[in-house]
Amino acid sequence: MFRHETVLKEEAVDGLNVRPEGVYVDCTLGGGGHSRRIADRLGPGGLLIGIDQDPYALEAAQKSLDGAGCRIRLVRSNFRRLAEILDELQIDEADGFLFDLGVSSPQLDQEERGFSYHGDAPLDMRMDPDGDLTAYDLVNTWPEKEIARILSQYGEERFARRIAGHIVERRKRTPIQTTRELADIIKEAIPAPARRRGPHPARRSFQAIRIAVNDELGALSSALDQAIKRLRSGGRICVISFHSLEDRICKRIFQAGERGCICPSDFPVCVCNQRPILRSVTKKPVLPSPREVEQNPRARSAKLRIAEKI
Repeated sequence: MFRHETVLKEEAVDGLNVRPEGVYVDCTLGGGGHSRRIADRLGPGGLLIGIDQDPYALEAAQKSLDGAGCRIRLVRSNFRRLAEILDELQIDEADGFLFDLGVSSPQLDQEERGFSYHGDAPLDMRMDPDGDLTAYDLVNTWPEKEIARILSQYGEERFARRIAGHIVERRKRTPIQTTRELADIIKEAIPAPARRRGPHPARRSFQAIRIAVNDELGALSSALDQAIKRLRSGGRICVISFHSLEDRICKRIFQAGERGCICPSDFPVCVCNQRPILRSVTKKPVLPSPREVEQNPRARSAKLRIAEKI
């Protein structure tokens, strides 16, 4: 059963400013929570395109969107192929793009997917079950320095080098097979005083490994650039992030789109011909309400940014 509590549902869809006859792309379809809200605002001439690399999500979204009064196209793919997908559907421009980043509740809750440090499952963590790289491959074959780098960079884990060292020492004896084994190794690597504070000691490392396995940050940068190019004038992009690195990428790309002339200040006239192409609708990110966080604790780190094409 693919059940996902959609975060910032109304705020994100309101941010798209949906036109009944427009074309909207949900780049992270999931169970269809946002998409159903978009579809309800579209008329018969409107088109909703839903993209997800998880076949279980697509199946759930199909049921959620049943009976919608607009045209619908669902595509199994990674959103880094956004421009290709639009070309295949013969869509030149869209009126809005929505990104709801990170791992979904069902992916965390399905123990066999290997995303959670609470269970005991094979090390997998692929959002696309047909993807080539698994968490098992990363943990058991990547060099110690590279493991330490991703734990530090993607997980902001201050004990990254200690954890990477423990992983490599353990795998010399026998391959690390399961999420429980990995979680125990991480726990052992972190000093006892640090383990007694804050969230589960393996949370940051599991997050970092998942991001690396799915190349989530590289895919996001590429997809946002493609979305901006294919966004119709007056159209909007809404991005919900759950990780500081995701939010920074979104903020940087939106700010670059807002930037005008970059000529040195002493130039008498502009020669770069750079003009702003975006306007930030949200100067500061929109956060979930205390009530939403109380009802869905996984919403606590969510941030929504919205930009409009000039």
